[in-house]
Amino acid sequence: MTAHRVSWRTAWETALYGDDGFFRTSAPVDHFRTSAHVGTFAEAVAELARQVGACTVVDLGSGRGELLVALRPLLGQDVELIGVEVADRPADLPDDIAWTTELPARVDGLLVANEWLDNLPCTVVERADDGTVREVLVDPATGDETLGDVHDSAWLRRWWPLSTPGERAEDGGPRDAAWADAVARVDGVAIAIDYGHLRGDRPPFGTVRSYAGGREVDVRLDGSRDVTADVAVDAVADAVGGRLVRQRDALAELGVDGGRPPIQLAHDDPAAYVRALSRAGEAAELTARGGLGDFWWVVTDTRMEGSAP
Repeated sequence: MTAHRVSWRTAWETALYGDDGFFRTSAPVDHFRTSAHVGTFAEAVAELARQVGACTVVDLGSGRGELLVALRPLLGQDVELIGVEVADRPADLPDDIAWTTELPARVDGLLVANEWLDNLPCTVVERADDGTVREVLVDPATGDETLGDVHDSAWLRRWWPLSTPGERAEDGGPRDAAWADAVARVDGVAIAIDYGHLRGDRPPFGTVRSYAGGREVDVRLDGSRDVTADVAVDAVADAVGGRLVRQRDALAELGVDGGRPPIQLAHDDPAAYVRALSRAGEAAELTARGGLGDFWWVVTDTRMEGSAP
């Protein structure tokens, strides 16, 4: 059978967002746990929304609406909640939460994109033996690869230059552009939250991988699993005039504390102690080094003088 090889970006796009793509047919919560699935995270987002004075909170890449459902009782009916996702509206989503497949033209308040950028497909490239940087082509059915045409990218030269044959990268230019477009719609604060890397510490062989059923699995481009790659967060921040902060530090600023409650509370109010202990456990998960605490927040306040539009 003759191999049918296409660009990685094309195959990736189809695998996630095509008619039978992963995000159209699968509930992400069935395959991996994100910060949005931890209750204390919603409390931090609600606190940020209050600080911003948000009239609207938009969750970009909202899965099945878990974060928005958790936010509703914390923010009340005066704040509009909007989920943006390619999948159909969940049947059990409360009627007072809006659902759309397209980002609104304007966002008055707070835009949150938690683990959205890592799923935006990139062109995968490799430095060839002759010193040129070439696009990697892949057969979606088999995963077989070959090198295609030279890929000359100003983004790669600046943010992820390749110096040794065999080194790989994901060209993050489209991600920067997509997030810049989203931020340009916001009158308030926009936050992209993701795992990522900086220019001085790029992975030498790229970061594309897959998750399914709660664990990392072989990469396949058939729609059966997530396809993801780490985000060059410094490039994203530069594109929008954003501030980079680790999740553990961002959540600390919003009052998330992983400290255990005083043991005396267990004697005075056992139920309150159990609730506080649960919150401390969630906070520890969200801020853990080597885990969710290492995630980056790209924070852009569009109300500030000189900030990105």
